[in-house]
Amino acid sequence: MILVTGASGFLGQHLVRYLSQQGKLVRALYYNHPPQENLIKLKGVEWKQCNLLDVFDIEECILGITHIYHCAAIVNFAPDKREEMLHFNVESTINIINAALQNSIEKFAHVSSTAAIGRQADTTKEVSEEESWGESTFNSAYGISKYLAETEVWRGIGEGLNGIIINPGIILGAGNWQDGSAAIMNIAYKEFPFYTKGVTSWVDVEDVVKIIYMLMESNRNTERYLVSSGNYSFKEVISLMANALNKKQPHIYANPFLTGIVWRWYLLLRFMGKKEIPITKETSISAHSNTHFNNQKLLKDFPDFKYKPIKQTIEQMANVFLTEKNKK
Repeated sequence: MILVTGASGFLGQHLVRYLSQQGKLVRALYYNHPPQENLIKLKGVEWKQCNLLDVFDIEECILGITHIYHCAAIVNFAPDKREEMLHFNVESTINIINAALQNSIEKFAHVSSTAAIGRQADTTKEVSEEESWGESTFNSAYGISKYLAETEVWRGIGEGLNGIIINPGIILGAGNWQDGSAAIMNIAYKEFPFYTKGVTSWVDVEDVVKIIYMLMESNRNTERYLVSSGNYSFKEVISLMANALNKKQPHIYANPFLTGIVWRWYLLLRFMGKKEIPITKETSISAHSNTHFNNQKLLKDFPDFKYKPIKQTIEQMANVFLTEKNKK
């Protein structure tokens, strides 16, 4: 039986659906966000609430499990959420790794992030799986939390666990329009006029799911893979979204000085009681960072795999987005 942590999250939902389609038996874990009815009805899927910071909860959930997909993580760039995110992302991984070792799990997959590889000053040099972590102002609290979680996976591998790690770029796909990367579609729909020149890697959520499943079914162990369909600027991605939505493209360059003013303004609003803010110091820095990631290791090891073009991903997202808008 397969265990999936963070199963009711964006990636977790797609993964659970895919595993169900493959005829696998799945124990899908959630904590704060119960699954929707369509997920509860998936064939072969058993949903269970679990606190990954509670070792006794994990001990109960891991009974009868042979494979683990660890997708659970907090992604939040708000300053007051930093310590909570650092604590949960690391401690939950420690607990699940220890349980996997104690229960002789056959194979463990950890979903990390390109943010865990570290961010350096703007450069055209492509970052690969061999890149060493380095302290930098370009590293976000989220990136630090995922890096520290990765070190726990490597520790588990060193103690005998069969494990693999994937480092996806920004994951795009339909759904969760108010949260995470899919929220960029809302920005394009509202014809937000500003853009930045920052570059990073992007990937379709369905490709991430197929890749992690492919790796778990393969004989690959003690490996990490960058998962990216390509490197694109934020302007390119938002412009593609605007075109797919038949909206106006962003046309005003927001330089670092301007975005610096904006994130400070939103930080003030946060202190005054605003619950959610669209831009923080960390996201402002990221929006101007020019980081290119090399995806050739996976394509070399699995030559039959082909990434979905980012334009196709965005067009599919836009179709779902508009359909849902028209239903309201």
